[in-house]
Amino acid sequence: MLAVMAAFSSCSEDDTPTDESVIIPTPPQEPEEPQQPGPPVPTQYEGYTLLWNDEFTGTTLDTSKWNYETGTGINGNFGTGQLDRATDRPENVKIETGDATNQGLLNITTRKEWYVDRNYTSGRLNTKDKFSVGPGSRIEARVWARDVKFKGQGFAFWMMPAEIPAGQPHLMWPQGGEVDIMEYVGAIPYANLGSVHYAWFWMNNEYVDWNHGHKGGYYNYEQQQVPAVNPQYGQWPATDNNPHAGSGGYHLYRIDWYADRMEFSVDQNVYHINYFNDGGAFGTAPDGEDADAKVQVNGKTVFKSEYSHHFDEWHPFSHNFYLILSAGVGGNDNMTYGGAIVPEAVFPCATYIDYIRVYQRQ
Repeated sequence: MLAVMAAFSSCSEDDTPTDESVIIPTPPQEPEEPQQPGPPVPTQYEGYTLLWNDEFTGTTLDTSKWNYETGTGINGNFGTGQLDRATDRPENVKIETGDATNQGLLNITTRKEWYVDRNYTSGRLNTKDKFSVGPGSRIEARVWARDVKFKGQGFAFWMMPAEIPAGQPHLMWPQGGEVDIMEYVGAIPYANLGSVHYAWFWMNNEYVDWNHGHKGGYYNYEQQQVPAVNPQYGQWPATDNNPHAGSGGYHLYRIDWYADRMEFSVDQNVYHINYFNDGGAFGTAPDGEDADAKVQVNGKTVFKSEYSHHFDEWHPFSHNFYLILSAGVGGNDNMTYGGAIVPEAVFPCATYIDYIRVYQRQ
């Protein structure tokens, strides 16, 4: 992501080619149809109007709403050192029949298989040039990262800029910002990461590797709040249907986007609030510092952070962003957020999306 993996998606060096001669292919086993329930599903919210949604109830992906992103990214690894190649095949992206509570599901699956020039395949979708949204909105997805259980496996629901400044041919990352609503990896099974990425300086709209700010808060599924100590790689794989892991069932991942801040929540528990302006988070005078702290809000630990609008040329989170869904297979520990894939990782690795809904605040 053009950042800490922004969900298996950023800028860096090419990965080392894999010698396919040592791969002994085995017939992949299709994941069983999902049956795991989750928290109650909200259908409407007071003060909000449904603006855009996809319930994934058809027989095929609705390409009036979504684009397939195929290949390996601009630099051959999606910018995060990934090993996978994204495809538009049903083996990686397909609509499935739901269960008693889900009328339809989107299945995005990574696989261990030789395809074109890679040992892994994946699926990536985006709404670029088809739908975007900005401040005054609520953006949410009900997701079950069922098979994301091993180090090197990951799934993300995130956003990138849909607008560019007047007179500019493009908008560089991270000057344009990035929002990671759900960033879940098998190496950190008991927490989700919700983040913003931004630049400290405009730098004439050019990329400089040090010009990158990142504020991310972890959500602990068991505690339903920010943990006292940020999690590290370990304790994987989570057991099947473990309610304390993101792979254990459906969860509702959301941001509420206001003019001055963005609130990240899981299952309607707010855990990270990023304020766009200097001094916004803590009511202090502007000091030019990107402050953050864990604080108590209504009896829960919440990560507050500031500030992501550093320069006048472009305030990223005052503009529209498009939606992205992506799965990935990590190639190293230094670049990919979820770390390098481990030999014992089980594939196929499926994530199910029940729906995505975007609301306009009235």
